[in-house]
Amino acid sequence: MSCSTTATMSAATQPETLTSDARYVCLDLLGAGAYGHVYRGMDRSTGTAVAIKIVELDMSTEELNAVQKEIHILSQVQCPFVTRMYDSFVVGMQLWIVMELCVGGSCADHARQGRLNEAHIAVILRDVLRALVYLHAEDMVHRDIKAANVLLYMDQHGTGIRVADFGVAGRLQQAHAKCERAFVGTPYWMSPEVIKQSSYNTKADIWSTGIMAIELAEGEPPYADLHPMKVLHLIPRNPPPQLSPTYSSAFRDFVAQCLTRDPAKRPTAAALLKHKFIRHAGSAVSILTPLAQQYKPLKHSASSQYAAAQTTDPPPLWEFASLRR
Repeated sequence: MSCSTTATMSAATQPETLTSDARYVCLDLLGAGAYGHVYRGMDRSTGTAVAIKIVELDMSTEELNAVQKEIHILSQVQCPFVTRMYDSFVVGMQLWIVMELCVGGSCADHARQGRLNEAHIAVILRDVLRALVYLHAEDMVHRDIKAANVLLYMDQHGTGIRVADFGVAGRLQQAHAKCERAFVGTPYWMSPEVIKQSSYNTKADIWSTGIMAIELAEGEPPYADLHPMKVLHLIPRNPPPQLSPTYSSAFRDFVAQCLTRDPAKRPTAAALLKHKFIRHAGSAVSILTPLAQQYKPLKHSASSQYAAAQTTDPPPLWEFASLRR
């Protein structure tokens, strides 16, 4: 892994001229998040297309720690359902993180356009659960599972999904009894125990998976038209959201199990892989390839590969706008 380079850059430099030690070149700006910009780039030593996340180091200690946590976690992850990190290094006052480029867009892109049916959703959820089985076995909690953080990829081996954005993913510490109390995530997908800042564990990701399942089906999560501050009050108090009867009983039951209010009774990712809705999922290649091929990237969009740069630590609550535009 590279640790330094002699190249320097200016924030005003055009994307196509941004390079580091002549190995990587940035081509198109894909999006911008709280911690930096993501470009479609190329590794000139191999000709491989990559995603390059460029983070300004002029940030608070808390922000820098979040980025360093993401790098540390990604460098340890060896899972076919999680975004791969190839390299990282400092260029002047900027941190470059070189990652796998997922060219099929995010699942949020496709959900918002109404492209997803139950066959698509079952395959996506199956691979997200496979990612969670791996992460949870490694004592990791993602803490921000949502459609914008699930990316479609295509390569010579086929088509599938990658779970991205570990900016707030936390390794559970034995000293904390495998529990965390930090308030992190995105409000619409947060579990009741996270919102109440109770001790929580891997089951928080399962709740978020259930909310994401609704998002994939309906194009947005529950309460999308409400201000997040209000949502933070409603989620712990209201009954768990449900899918309408227009969806199959297996799909509705899957969502209901994910959204079990008591975390102790909420199933694990491994148990959910055995659920009827997931067991009957089809081939990722045959079902997701046409979807990924339809994707037309929108530069500077708020999703697609931008999901890999997007921060998930919420800004002050009074700065939130409702999710629905």
